[in-house]
Amino acid sequence: MKPTLVVLAAGIGSRYGSLKQMDSFGPAGETIIEFSVYDALLSGFERVVFVISRAMEKDFAESFVKRFPAHVSIDYVIQEMEDLPEGFHIPEGRAKPWGTAHAVMAARHAVKEPFAIINGDDFYGRTSFQLISDFLSQVGINENRFCMAGYYIRQTLSEHGTVSRGLCEVDENNFVTSIVERTKIGFTPSKEIAYLDENGKQVIVKGDPFVSMNIFGFTPAFFKWLEEYFVVFLRETGPDTKSEYFLPYILNKLIKDKKITLKVLPTPEKWFGVTYKEDKPFVTQMLKELTSRGVYPTPLWKENK
Repeated sequence: MKPTLVVLAAGIGSRYGSLKQMDSFGPAGETIIEFSVYDALLSGFERVVFVISRAMEKDFAESFVKRFPAHVSIDYVIQEMEDLPEGFHIPEGRAKPWGTAHAVMAARHAVKEPFAIINGDDFYGRTSFQLISDFLSQVGINENRFCMAGYYIRQTLSEHGTVSRGLCEVDENNFVTSIVERTKIGFTPSKEIAYLDENGKQVIVKGDPFVSMNIFGFTPAFFKWLEEYFVVFLRETGPDTKSEYFLPYILNKLIKDKKITLKVLPTPEKWFGVTYKEDKPFVTQMLKELTSRGVYPTPLWKENK
């Protein structure tokens, strides 16, 4: 059974200022998502499921899907704020989606096979997809053995502002022992890396640890955990209108509860992405260089049409 690629593309991109998932970055006007889909198909993935917002549906269905060749199997699901467990309601005043774990949960009725998840605005590199594809090919469909492509934190920061990352601790065999979502991560004036903790205190990051860039490999068993721990999350956060059900939140709890294992697959690929508009020239240049080296054709899909 070949795996499916689930693309999280529902975020509006408030810091970027537009629907960056549909912006052009490649030499022939391609989006970053197209490069990810291209790499995934070459790495053994067979199908793509997009998680989008209701506001994006018309543009996505009428325009974006047409970017891909007809042979690429594409589906989409809507991340709805109203998708809540029985007995729970949207807190008054809440306007933002529930976060990445909730976005993955939105795909539970459309995905019945092992799958990888990625962000729609990050470039991961082909080797990362191949590593996850190889891992998933060796895992039973109902097993609780999951994986993630591991990137070192220093290679994932923006020169134009702070970012959020899932900071990982691993054992001697590269199994994650802790993964915690940290916000406001960036360079200090002395080029150290720091984040703000829950009390607003600056914490220096020691060494160059692995971070989650939201490229994971799961089996369908993960959907059960997503639903179960969403109840825990909602009870913990109560009426908070800005809380987010992040993937590191549930993965850390599952690891601590010994429900799953999460293996880090170190990748040699260089990650890059767009958090801020100022990131675009660098991303555009990187894709241009990869194309000029023959890693990708231009236009991207000319070999498949």
